[in-house]
Amino acid sequence: MSLTTEVADEVSSPTRPAWGAVFAMAFGVFSLITAEFLPVSLLTPMAHSLGVSEGQAGQTVTITALVALFTSLVTGSVTRRIDRRIVMLVFSLLLIASALMVAFAADLTVILLARVLLGMAIGGFWTLSTAITMRLVPTDQVPRALSIVFSGISLATIIATPLGSYLGGLVGWRNIFMLTAGLGAVALLWQFFTLPAMPAENKARNGGVLALLRMGVMRWGMLAVIMMFTGHFAFFTYLRPFLEGVAQLNLNQLSLVLLAFGVANFFGTSLAGFLVTRSVSLTLSGMALLMSITALLLVSFGDVSWMVGAGVAIWGMAFGSMPTGWSTWISRAVPDDAESGGGLLVATIQLAITVGAAAGGWMFDLRGAGGVFVASGVLMLLAALTIFTRVRHHG
Repeated sequence: MSLTTEVADEVSSPTRPAWGAVFAMAFGVFSLITAEFLPVSLLTPMAHSLGVSEGQAGQTVTITALVALFTSLVTGSVTRRIDRRIVMLVFSLLLIASALMVAFAADLTVILLARVLLGMAIGGFWTLSTAITMRLVPTDQVPRALSIVFSGISLATIIATPLGSYLGGLVGWRNIFMLTAGLGAVALLWQFFTLPAMPAENKARNGGVLALLRMGVMRWGMLAVIMMFTGHFAFFTYLRPFLEGVAQLNLNQLSLVLLAFGVANFFGTSLAGFLVTRSVSLTLSGMALLMSITALLLVSFGDVSWMVGAGVAIWGMAFGSMPTGWSTWISRAVPDDAESGGGLLVATIQLAITVGAAAGGWMFDLRGAGGVFVASGVLMLLAALTIFTRVRHHG
């Protein structure tokens, strides 16, 4: 029996796609990512208004990621008996409540509590997104549907952060969070009218998310995820110092390159929906290899501005395929328990984000931005080899 047939047999796959619900999920992703990273673009006015340092205000992003990590591990088991439609609507309500709490907060403590709610929504939404998408469209259309859902990440990267920074200067940071609550309300209504009833299927393995690591292919897969996302977030965290210090780009050139990254990232997400229907593992290993080569070329030709711009765009395009690629891989590796698989994937990515930023900082102090890029390139090469040799039979 083929893997695709197994997926069809073991998952409640509809005969007709619910594209309205898929786009509602994508808008939910857009709203959540917008809310998660808004403090990055509004850090200075928030800190000044609250009378705290920018470092303290930056913890609003840290706490969100930490709560998302822990939530991703328990969401599947805690909500095991609840209709998935209701669970997703609750996550949208948490987003609205969090944004309103931040908008009206008198001090940093209230904001941190609000960001705990947002972390719960993000961790839970990501955990269930793959499993729910598998229940909205026929099996052969799952990769395309996942690419639509995850395009919300790229759109938020392109639009939300720069727009938030610009509008924050015009209307104030509190009103930006009011607008975010409005986005959450639109997502809630859209999901309310489009998501079908999805009774819990109670197929989770004993032991929950971590029990999946007993499977050899899952251990290799998550190792590859850690290497890829650690490499990416080390690269991305220190991209600006590289562009300013090594490539010597001015502010306008820098903005243009970062925009190119965002646009290419969106294109990569769309492209992944096409590529993974051919081969998931070849898509993931090929993109990791491309990112490895790109990182090493950037270090070698960092003084050639057009090559730097092209390299950053290629990296953005290749990384854009990762969320769709890995979510599709999960849907095929554990089709009978995609919720636990999604939770493990989210937790692994959150861990990689933390490791990437920390290890990148250590390498930056040791060898500069070029050293970070070389390390990222090596990690990507190791990830490509791991996927090609150990994970391939599930894609």
